[in-house]
Amino acid sequence: MDTATHLLAPTDSTDLIRQKLIDAAAEVFAEKGYEGAGVAEISRRAGYTTGAIYGRFTGKAELLLAAIEARSDSELDRLFNEHRFDGAVTDILTTVGSHLVTNDDDPESALLLEALVASRRDPEVRLLMQGLFDLRSDGLADLVSEAKATGAIDVGLDTEAVVRFCHALGLGFLLFRAVELDLPAAGPWEDLIARLVGALAPAAPSDH
Repeated sequence: MDTATHLLAPTDSTDLIRQKLIDAAAEVFAEKGYEGAGVAEISRRAGYTTGAIYGRFTGKAELLLAAIEARSDSELDRLFNEHRFDGAVTDILTTVGSHLVTNDDDPESALLLEALVASRRDPEVRLLMQGLFDLRSDGLADLVSEAKATGAIDVGLDTEAVVRFCHALGLGFLLFRAVELDLPAAGPWEDLIARLVGALAPAAPSDH
């Protein structure tokens, strides 16, 4: 089992020490950034020694991804569980896309931004982030495939291209917030998202 798969596998939810380490890591990463954070500071803030970290994680990179995962509130998962979109899976894309301009207090965003920056210089962080995005891509690809099967998305469109486009939108807004750029008003943005999602549908048959 590789490092990314190991970290993302189910863990013992009763491991309170692990949870305290993750919480402390999230605080330290938010305050000092990934490069400025140290395992000694993280373990001290959690009330343990560094041995507690290395008994559960390979190091700082795994702690960062664990913190991202612990604070990740998957909107796609919640919408699926609510069964609000039976027979209209493209409505999920519309809803999630519309929320890009309204989810201001996403606890995952700051940590995700740190991880993306760290990925440029740290091969271990880059590998773990690739594993994270691969997992999220699989879920979104399943959604696109289901939409193709129901005729909501043109089967001629490449699934990976659609998935990467969705990721590009989400990451773009993450960067906008990091530099405090003005975001579009919710109404016009929702109109644009609805039109973009509608454009994924098969073209209407010609009368000629």
